[in-house]
Amino acid sequence: MRLGMMLLFVASAAVAAPEGSKRPVARAGASVTAVPAQASIETVAFTPGAVSLRPALRPRSIANQALARRAERRKGQLCGDHDIQGDVVGFVPGRINGCGIAEAVRVKSVAGVSLSQPATLDCSAAKALKSWTVKSAKKNLSNVGGGLASYRVAAHYACRTRNNQPGARISEHGRGKAIDISGFTLRDGSTLTVLKDWRASGRALQRMHKDACGTFGTVLGPNSDRFHQDHFHFDTARHRGGAFCR
Repeated sequence: MRLGMMLLFVASAAVAAPEGSKRPVARAGASVTAVPAQASIETVAFTPGAVSLRPALRPRSIANQALARRAERRKGQLCGDHDIQGDVVGFVPGRINGCGIAEAVRVKSVAGVSLSQPATLDCSAAKALKSWTVKSAKKNLSNVGGGLASYRVAAHYACRTRNNQPGARISEHGRGKAIDISGFTLRDGSTLTVLKDWRASGRALQRMHKDACGTFGTVLGPNSDRFHQDHFHFDTARHRGGAFCR
């Protein structure tokens, strides 16, 4: 009798024992919504053949070329500006009193626009030329002949008097602060010149002349005098009454 009671107790305990799983059991009457497998982040992340959204790295050869171009630009940069390219000249003595440049540079291109001949200037003139190129020249000629490619440089450093006139003051050209530009070569190979195109090409040259006023201290063109009918004269001299532009 006692043995039968013990067997009955053991069987009852086995039936009442909870399951070994720790997974929560839904309450009676509660609704359960199934989550679609495709909505699972884990499922997408580990699905074989899934397309990664991570940007692909550039091939090493392209990256190396970009680094080489950047290093080359730094190597040729002037006046602390990689958009001004050329060579450092240093001190340029003047053969007459008032001429010369303390720290000269030989500019070959500015903002991607080449010069027909390297221009010996000081950094104030080189930076002003770059600024005018970006803010005016390239914009005004962007829709003409494919855009601006190079400048025709008529004059840069030269130890002489103004307009080469005897007895006149030393020109800003003699101090490395001036550059004369007579024409603009476009990407399609054509050229606009101050002499022939001053009133043509949609007045682009006139707007460029006007825009230079302030960036340069002196701006002269075809309307100034007989000496500037065929070129723009730009220099960085400062005047008491502000920029002198004609």
